[in-house]
Amino acid sequence: METKKSYGEQNDLKALVILSRCFQSVQKREMKTIKQGELTAAQFRVLEILYHKGELRICEIIEGTLSSGGNMTVVIENLEKNGFIGRYPDPHDGRVTLVHITAKGEALMQSLFPNHVDNVSAIFNVLTVQEKYELMDLLEKLGSGE
Repeated sequence: METKKSYGEQNDLKALVILSRCFQSVQKREMKTIKQGELTAAQFRVLEILYHKGELRICEIIEGTLSSGGNMTVVIENLEKNGFIGRYPDPHDGRVTLVHITAKGEALMQSLFPNHVDNVSAIFNVLTVQEKYELMDLLEKLGSGE
């Protein structure tokens, strides 16, 4: 007789699958407006952080966009090649590179960002305001492990 293997609390595994599928679904729908700008998700995130925060060090962009360093080099190079961002050495520390959004990048974000906000709002409109707060609290709790 074949026995089923136990992998602990089955609801934990089910919750992980639901969370993963939800994230993929939300991410796919979020990409709708990002693709209108012919950008990748990583490129959009870099432009978004520069658009809102101004010039930043590459390490600050990596931290703010939750990206990896290796991938960020390629993303920044492609954005610079397309004229959306510029780079220059920090005048106070020549070892550091500062990245800034160009007028072309600013114009792209001015046209894309309002549609992006509307799209994200449409994605989350299935939840009430209270449910959004509960979701944020639960995800923060899960993410911190506490």
